[in-house]
Amino acid sequence: MAKTRVPAVEGWFTMGAEPALVGNRCAACGTVFFPRAEMFCRNPRCDSDSFDDVELSRTGTVWSYATNHYEPPQPYMAPDPFEPYTVAAVELEAERMVVLGMVDGDSTSMAVGRRVELVLATLFEDDEHEYVVWKWRPAE
Repeated sequence: MAKTRVPAVEGWFTMGAEPALVGNRCAACGTVFFPRAEMFCRNPRCDSDSFDDVELSRTGTVWSYATNHYEPPQPYMAPDPFEPYTVAAVELEAERMVVLGMVDGDSTSMAVGRRVELVLATLFEDDEHEYVVWKWRPAE
């Protein structure tokens, strides 16, 4: 029986063939946020509370990255046995904002300035579902 793919964090990314992070844009000042702003604009010069959802760039440039050799705290579901994983800070192409995410696959190909794209990957599974998150993969 095939498992149903569901987001590990609801509403933070799309699940289509070309997944994208979902942020929002302040209707008054145009500032873009990820994760989404809910109650007020985070721009200190703006007092708006009106936002439009937007799909963010699927590509960007590695600004920094690090391999974590420790098991992160809950709610992260670490594999057993735990294996080190790499996280990249990626400057999104259009928005010019930095978003963190795990690196998909072999981290030895990561480098500051490397162009990457957003992909979906399994975080963990149960009997019925495959829970997915976004990750960064070197762009072709």
